[in-house]
Amino acid sequence: MSEIVWPDLPAVQQPVWPDEAALSAALAELRVLPPLVFAGECDLLTERLGQAARGEAFVLTGGDCAETFAANTADSIRARLKTVLQMSVVLTYAASLPVVKLGRVAGQYFKPRSKSIEVRDGVELTSYLGDAVNAIEFDAAGRVPDPARLVKAYHASGAALNLIRAFTQGGYADLRQVHAWNQDFVRESVAGQRYERMAADIDRALSFMQACGADPEEFTRVEFYAAHEALSLDYERALTRTDSRTGLPYDVSGHFLWIGERTRQLGGAHLHFASTIRNPIGMKVGPTASPDEVLEAVEILNPDRVPGRLSLITRMGAGKVREVLPSIVQKVEASGHPVLWICDPMHGNTFEAGSGHKTRSFDDVVGEVEGFFEVHRQLGTVPGGIHVELTGDDVTECVGGSTGLAEHHLGERYETACDPRLNREQSLELAFLVADMLLAR
Repeated sequence: MSEIVWPDLPAVQQPVWPDEAALSAALAELRVLPPLVFAGECDLLTERLGQAARGEAFVLTGGDCAETFAANTADSIRARLKTVLQMSVVLTYAASLPVVKLGRVAGQYFKPRSKSIEVRDGVELTSYLGDAVNAIEFDAAGRVPDPARLVKAYHASGAALNLIRAFTQGGYADLRQVHAWNQDFVRESVAGQRYERMAADIDRALSFMQACGADPEEFTRVEFYAAHEALSLDYERALTRTDSRTGLPYDVSGHFLWIGERTRQLGGAHLHFASTIRNPIGMKVGPTASPDEVLEAVEILNPDRVPGRLSLITRMGAGKVREVLPSIVQKVEASGHPVLWICDPMHGNTFEAGSGHKTRSFDDVVGEVEGFFEVHRQLGTVPGGIHVELTGDDVTECVGGSTGLAEHHLGERYETACDPRLNREQSLELAFLVADMLLAR
């Protein structure tokens, strides 16, 4: 198999690897390892996303801001998967729409940073760039970028995908499990109690169907896709293969890859990379983006106008979404490009609490989603999905929600490796609110 030759274009947010020989060895190993995902799975996801772009389905992407090797355990993966499954059931049942389920999982081991150097007590070290690059501990040796971590990230991703496939195809995702998914702290919450009432309704509906002799296989398993930011071009290029069936290049590190707000330069290497692979792809769009700039990127990323190929993931902030988003949507929609619009209500709503913790307000998260829906309702376009940083654990990282989590609670269980995540209770509460928005759209 011939190796793809990549042009020499500017690439931002890339680690500075101190050992070129070690990097070459790691990339050579990655190039011959088996694919983590398959071209046919990516093509099916493109079809599903095309349905969502037409309003025939809704996309839910959820998971960690930054995966860690330490948290790549069966319990942690199951908890995150359970949260996404619960949210998807809420959205499907309440809004009567199929839900395309993606996890920020099995590849989200890289993080962009606003500063390449971190300073503590006068000591300067390379910033934490994700477990695939260096260690989160503030230690001189651990913060040196280590190419061997790229291979470790591949193996960790493979283990996570293997477990997810077992859970989603082996009975854990069976709709008859809807009550079992809630047998913990969430059951005592307001959202958990509402979920229990809905689960009882689902149980009755399933019992009726079984009594009538119907037991569709679709109720026993789910499609679940792996998504992550295509940040490290060394890693992504090494895992890009030419498919023997189609003769086209696919990035086999994940089903869905997105380009971040910091790496979407029109003449940059990240945008070119995304335009080359045949996976369904996304691009984050923040409040500084101009309509003309976004449209030019859209034309680069999806020149053949394939439905489901391109998602624009908007991250404006609750205070800016109603002001900035309309002109971008109007410009792209007028061009005729079949874009899937997804709302990331997390990244534009981050602030520092008085305690020094980086946090987000649940009200701001909901406010941005509300603004996203309002804009699309006014323009007659399709709000196609949400993209949320969440965990299945009872963490205290985002303030607000029905339990009234306040800033003074943040230190109790602030466990994120980078950005604050919604806990499971907040995630479930958000799902009910989004379901109501879908019904009203």
